[in-house]
Parts: sequence; C-alpha cells; structure tokens
Amino acid sequence: MRASFAFVALLGLTVPAFAQTSTLDTPEKKTAYAIGQEIGRSLKSTGMPVDAATLTQSLTEALSGAPSRLTPEEIQQVMAVFQQAAQAKQQEAHAAQKAVQDQAGAANDAAGKKFLAENAKKSGVKTLPSGLQYKVEKLGNGKDFPAASDQVKVHYRGTLLDGKEFDSSYKRGEPAQFGVGQVIKGWTEALQKMRVGAKWKLFIPAELAYGAQGAGQDIGPNSVLIFEVELLEIVGKPKAE
Repeated sequence: MRASFAFVALLGLTVPAFAQTSTLDTPEKKTAYAIGQEIGRSLKSTGMPVDAATLTQSLTEALSGAPSRLTPEEIQQVMAVFQQAAQAKQQEAHAAQKAVQDQAGAANDAAGKKFLAENAKKSGVKTLPSGLQYKVEKLGNGKDFPAASDQVKVHYRGTLLDGKEFDSSYKRGEPAQFGVGQVIKGWTEALQKMRVGAKWKLFIPAELAYGAQGAGQDIGPNSVLIFEVELLEIVGKPKAE
C-alpha cells in the first residue's frame, strides 16, 4: 500500500499526511517501487490530470483481487477517451513548442546573417566560398595538413554570438581527440586548412554547424557559432572498428 504513494508524488499531487516512505529493503518492494515509477512517469508524460487517490485505490483493489467497479466495456471506453485527449494535448504542446522554436530560429537567422556580413569586413577575417569565416591568430609550424580521414587532437572554446560559452576543452583541462570528418562541417573544412600549432578563430554559419535543429539547451536553431581552435597534433587515421 505504501509503495503505491509513489504515483502520487510523480503526478505532482499532494501526498496524504499519513503516507510514509517505504523502505526498499526487499526485492519485492524494489520491484513494486520500480513498477510505480514506470507507471507514474508514463501518466505524467501525458500531461493529463489524474486523481491520485482514486488511482491508488484502484491499484489496491486490482492487486487484492476485488471485483472491478467498471465493466470491461466501460474501462475500454474510458481509456479510449483518455488516450485521445492525451494525444490531443501532446499535439498542442508540440505545436506550441515548434512555434517557439520557429520564432527563435528566425531571430537567430537574422542576427547571424547580420553578424557575418559585418564580421566579413573586419581586418584579418577571411570568408571561404562555403560561407565559413576564419581569422588566423597563430600560423603554426607543422608541415602537414589533416585529411578528413585523420584524427586530430585540439584545444577549443565555443561561444554564441552573445558571448555565452557552451563548451571548452580548456575548462576540462585536457584536449579533445576526434576524427576530422566526424564533426560539424565548419570544423571539418577548417581543420584541413590548418597546420599543427595553428590557432584559428572560426565563425561558423548555422548551415555548417547544427542548422535549424540546434543542439542541446544552449545552441538554438539557426545559431552562428564562434570557436577558438588550436590544432595540437595529427594523431593519424582512426582504427577500423
């Protein structure tokens, strides 16, 4: 009985004052708790209101073998209505989220194009046919250029147009190693033009980065990304898996 109150907490409803936390000291209790977590998360994900007290009572009755107070036909009808309402609610939420994303994408696209147009006029900034912009901060003394099939070791720092840092190998205290052809297009293009020891500042258009999808919580749709990239070493071609 106590384990069933996990549903109440997951649904964001008030737990009765007499409810106590069950100690998960047996496999049976752990199993019951795990089932409760799965059911609770599933119900919460629908975004639909659920009467936690009635839910708990129904579970208790079903587990004890008590007869259902609804016929199988009534249960089927109620669940069909619930599922349709939950689906409609999720579609509304997705539509609202897409509208917000589209609005943010349009704003980022306009800001990015304006930035790149102005940045292209600055001293030392070069623009490649792809739209990738870069500024050489250190030439490097290596003889070779990485190929797309090579692996490299680099230090880097990535920021958005507003200066917010979203990633940095410097902060982690160790360089990153990866395949030249396994990263965003802007990086792949730039790395093949850099010598070992070189340090460039990259200004990467959204279409050469993460595009309209963005990435994670920090990189929004159609975001121009700015990277400081230092090529430390050409490690060689990746081993076949």
